[in-house]
Amino acid sequence: MKPIHIVTASVLGLLALPAFAAAQNKNKKSAEATVDFARDIKPILESACINCHGPDEQEGDVRLDTWAALQEEGDTGPILTPGDAEDSSIYWTTDLPDDDDLVMPPKKADRLSEKQQELIKTWVNEGAHWPKQISQLKEVPRMRFDVNIKPLLVKGGPFSDKELYQLRLWVEQGAEWPEGTTLGGEQAAADGGGGGKDMELVNKIREKIIAETKITSEDKMEEYTAAIPDYPNVEYTMVPIKGGTFTMGSPDSESDRNEDEGPQVEIEIKPFWMGKHEVTWDEYIKFMLPELPRNKDGTLASPKDDATIVELVGRPTEPYQEMSFGMGQDGYPAICMTQHAANKYCEWLSAQTGHFYRLPTEAEWEYACRAGTDTAYSFGDDPSKLDDYAWYFANSDFQYQQVGQKKPNPWGLHDMHGNVIEWTLDQYAPDQYATLGNGPITGPWLKSTTPYPHVARGGSWDDDPQDLRSAVRRQSHENWKQQDPQLPKSI
Repeated sequence: MKPIHIVTASVLGLLALPAFAAAQNKNKKSAEATVDFARDIKPILESACINCHGPDEQEGDVRLDTWAALQEEGDTGPILTPGDAEDSSIYWTTDLPDDDDLVMPPKKADRLSEKQQELIKTWVNEGAHWPKQISQLKEVPRMRFDVNIKPLLVKGGPFSDKELYQLRLWVEQGAEWPEGTTLGGEQAAADGGGGGKDMELVNKIREKIIAETKITSEDKMEEYTAAIPDYPNVEYTMVPIKGGTFTMGSPDSESDRNEDEGPQVEIEIKPFWMGKHEVTWDEYIKFMLPELPRNKDGTLASPKDDATIVELVGRPTEPYQEMSFGMGQDGYPAICMTQHAANKYCEWLSAQTGHFYRLPTEAEWEYACRAGTDTAYSFGDDPSKLDDYAWYFANSDFQYQQVGQKKPNPWGLHDMHGNVIEWTLDQYAPDQYATLGNGPITGPWLKSTTPYPHVARGGSWDDDPQDLRSAVRRQSHENWKQQDPQLPKSI
């Protein structure tokens, strides 16, 4: 039941986007840190090191499963010297020649990749931040592509719980894909289907966007209405959102406040455009029901040499059943897609139009929703005014309504409160605000590491007033995809 707002970035936003991944500023982590312990380091240590350097066994008198253990010395000297990777055996032992007696891990088949070594080196040199909420690491199986993962990808879904666990571990451990490996044969890869062509496609989309970009500064940003090129009768409107700072979250004094809405933190947001209202079925169904036959991984079944960028974008396989619950599609918001499907829709729209579209981060969404206000709603604190601005339980007649019928917020955005809940780009963490530290923080984004939970915002036609407040956060659950089973059925 969770639809999406589309957000696009100007050239300023597009160029700044890669920095979002480093903007989480957890606890006392350096503001310049680019490696996140939980996301990048923990999976490496748990899968490659803890079996020999954990609570039960400490080869070389080295233990790596707790922060306290890292402060000790092993047989070869300091285990960890924050700021100096070359003096830290946790790093330099992984960078030794294969025939060195001290190289770690000792078995050649278990050695870390260059990317994994570089992550550990960078983490140490950036100060070796270990989040206080992680008390101890635990051993997990190490996923090897040829043995554990390739057979699953060749077989395809649906996957068992055990297989999903293996795929999740593989992703968390870096999703290593041996160079030259394909799943569909050499010809399929050459034609753009299957087997490792995703980055080539993304680069083509990026080149098209750069070639067609005309807006280069915030003062040139204006509202615009555009049509999807292959479907000229399908239009959407984007509203410019100027950059600025705001206070994210709710104060302790706000009525019906939830614990995960704080502590409040000052956030700096760069300029972007945002959809004037939720994405409608008119727009989304063109992506959801492609005319050309697709494999179960979303790629073209029979790609041709002259296939367009848009044709090559992964798109859904057919849903199990009609997804609107019979509530209407003409001018109504699209619902029931997974967050992954929403992201792929943005990629498809980017390929279609030559503009860069993506989901908004959680911070961008709240900034746009508040529209310069600091009250419970963008129109104030009085929920009795909701009827003018939102569809919710008391006035929706038990279903969603056509977009844009209620008053917009001060920045011209409709249905930010109610009607349908909207996806954001962020992974959900109940204590995310506490990890950001002192503001202002620029463009925070909690990068996804697992399919669930993600953050959804805005409340729905079936919610009560307190659930439509600007600060309310909602975490997704896998049962949301019962209408849109695109993951793992389709990538």
